[in-house]
Amino acid sequence: MDNNPLLDELYTILSETRNNETIDIDLLTTRDILQKINEEDKKVALAINPALCAISIAVDIIVNAFNNQGRLIYIGAGTSGRLGILDAVECVPTFSVAKDMVIGIIAGGEKAIKHAVEGAEDNQEAAIADLKAINFNSKDVLVGIAASGRTPYVISAIQYANSLDAKTVAVSCNPNSPIGKKADVDICAPVGPEILTGSTRMKSGTAQKLILNMLSTASMIKIGKTYQNLMVDVNASNKKLYARALLIVMQATDCDEETATAALQQAGNEAKVAIMMILTNTSAEQSLALLQQNKGFLRKAIETSLA
Repeated sequence: MDNNPLLDELYTILSETRNNETIDIDLLTTRDILQKINEEDKKVALAINPALCAISIAVDIIVNAFNNQGRLIYIGAGTSGRLGILDAVECVPTFSVAKDMVIGIIAGGEKAIKHAVEGAEDNQEAAIADLKAINFNSKDVLVGIAASGRTPYVISAIQYANSLDAKTVAVSCNPNSPIGKKADVDICAPVGPEILTGSTRMKSGTAQKLILNMLSTASMIKIGKTYQNLMVDVNASNKKLYARALLIVMQATDCDEETATAALQQAGNEAKVAIMMILTNTSAEQSLALLQQNKGFLRKAIETSLA
């Protein structure tokens, strides 16, 4: 009988190997199971540290794309695809960006967000079709996410993006992965064997989420979406977010609630404009104009006004 090539391949993938620390996990008490999981999770952030240089390069590429009308596109299958969608969706309320500035694509489409779609991760043609459906182009950046680094759907997406001369980034948890070899930037967090063998929704998924947090957050900081460590571009679209915007204005200016409320009202609930008004004693219109002159960077706009 011929050997199964995929089985042979799995033997070489770090995240598919058995974890000697959890061989007896089915014999442990509930508390000890949780202790084992927690101990393994502690290794995740440390595994990402060596990849910071690659992540930094990817962030600069994404920032350059944003500054030239490009978009950040995440693509993956299963857990990897869901994590990309999660990060993309959160960028809208957090940074008030356009809905299509950061997009998450999952193999199998929207149905695959909630349910496994059989064969989706192996469908290479679908990856190309999914990118064409959003008019993916050379201005965009594609971040292919796959814990194993070998998902055919993601490999195909990266190859298609490369054919358009778009910048590509690979995020995996296995060294020397196929997607890493094909992408312009290879981000690898070798978290090691999972608590449950092959269950890459665990440590690998956690590592991927942390990396995506870095990519989007650092990129947004670099295009002026924050002031100090405050989310000054937060979209006050509900009561909780309005309260957060109010608090941000108070924290940034050391003003009282009454002053912050009045400024927010005049600024159309835009925290960045309200902060500018209070700190520079300018009107909403003047503050907005100064922000536009400084490409949305609040700190630069304040310095310009006070110069």
